Amino acid sequence: MMKGEANMSQYSDQIRRDFKAGDDIRDAGLTTPNDVARFDDIAYGDESPLQRLDVYRPRVAEGRRLPVIVSIHGGGWVYGDKERYQYYCMSLAQKGFAVVNFSYRLAPEWKYPAGIEDANAVFTWLLVHADEYGFDAGHVFAVGDSAGAHMLALYSCICTNPDYAARYDFAPPKGFKPTAVALNCGAYIVDASGESSTSTLMADLLPKGGTAEEVALVSPLAHITADFPPAFIMTSNDDFLKPQAPLLAARLMELEVPFALRFYGDKTTRLSHVFHCDMRSAEGARCNAEECGWFKRFI
Repeated sequence: MMKGEANMSQYSDQIRRDFKAGDDIRDAGLTTPNDVARFDDIAYGDESPLQRLDVYRPRVAEGRRLPVIVSIHGGGWVYGDKERYQYYCMSLAQKGFAVVNFSYRLAPEWKYPAGIEDANAVFTWLLVHADEYGFDAGHVFAVGDSAGAHMLALYSCICTNPDYAARYDFAPPKGFKPTAVALNCGAYIVDASGESSTSTLMADLLPKGGTAEEVALVSPLAHITADFPPAFIMTSNDDFLKPQAPLLAARLMELEVPFALRFYGDKTTRLSHVFHCDMRSAEGARCNAEECGWFKRFI
């Protein structure tokens, strides 16, 4: 489906406007840190101008291979790009990683699984260009939040569940799966019943508008196996997707997949959905440091 052929719901249009306004306020005045080298607007596909990525590296590590973090941004499947995540991703680079920050094709102009296909193209690009950008291709991590966590969970299932992977027209690089993943404030069981906001978004995202079969296909919890990568699962007290985190943790525990479950905030510290993307949040900085520290256990 080409851009411009799909009608957008009023709710998705509102998300684009409201999320942009909030992100503009959150990131106002932020600049590229002096200790980060960046390589911008690299094409990883040719179907859309959105298929672009940035690479960030700590300047102190010039000439060295580094473990990599790929970031899949959130935005309800209908909003966002790499520009909105550049400061968050550069903060991860400051912790000793090369970071790949990419934009992907959004709904409703591009239907599922376009965004996940783009994620696969980015991981493929990373492995091909490991020498050029100093990537340690043996230690490839990934982070995702909100819709990005949902997409990362699905992609991890594609990498580790052959029966599920067979339902897609693309395939991950042979033998590849992320070394470990961080799933932040994500959706792992999709409920598209009734008049919920998720139901409206699924109608914009899914080719048939959110049939029961489609919803089952995009619910990660149904497709996780014992080969799923180790996962850092994060939520917070004012995260509207908070109930989903323990459901994912319970499934990983059942399958004996290594995981960490972290809950941030308390009665005096209110932390909203994806608070960790706010570079002025002390609790966000703590969360990001803990995630990166957890990744380093697998190096």
